[in-house]
Amino acid sequence: MTNKELMSLLEGRRTYRRFDESRQISDEIVADMKRSAYLSSSAMNRQPLRYVYIRTPDVVNAIFDITSWGGYLLDGAGRPKIGERPTMFVAILSAKDLQSKYTAFDEGLAASNLTLTAWAHGVGSCILGSVKHEPLREMLDISDEYDISCVIGFGYPTHTSTVVDETDGDIKYRLDDNKNYIVPKRKIKDTVTEI
Repeated sequence: MTNKELMSLLEGRRTYRRFDESRQISDEIVADMKRSAYLSSSAMNRQPLRYVYIRTPDVVNAIFDITSWGGYLLDGAGRPKIGERPTMFVAILSAKDLQSKYTAFDEGLAASNLTLTAWAHGVGSCILGSVKHEPLREMLDISDEYDISCVIGFGYPTHTSTVVDETDGDIKYRLDDNKNYIVPKRKIKDTVTEI
């Protein structure tokens, strides 16, 4: 992979919130995602993370019902409608007895690997921290030995998501007239110091 290809992959791997619900994610793509999570770095190599891949439509829909989407967008504009929901979720869990003060880094690295691998196949994602943990724990029969980090929704996006430089300090993502996402980012010069 060239640097240009890598930068293109990183630029395209944005948050997506509307998907083509008629398109399922293939076993081959899921296998690549599992491998990419397996390859994630882990602090002190403690490997506390466990993953639950949810692909059964009834369970996917039940999990969708206990999630919140697009907090910056008013009147539910960020929540997928019927026909736009993800077709798969991955729940990231961490074993309490293997956690360290660096577990959040492991979770972030794993989520990044999963979402980048999915995007390399044209599958978009949305990392959701806003999920009702107790109903999720019940649905997936998650033991108290595990903390729930997040769930990630996956599917084939039906919109674009474009990065732009922020103006006047406004970093709230928004929809354009075609309901595509515009994602303001702080300028590189405002976030980097070189010594």
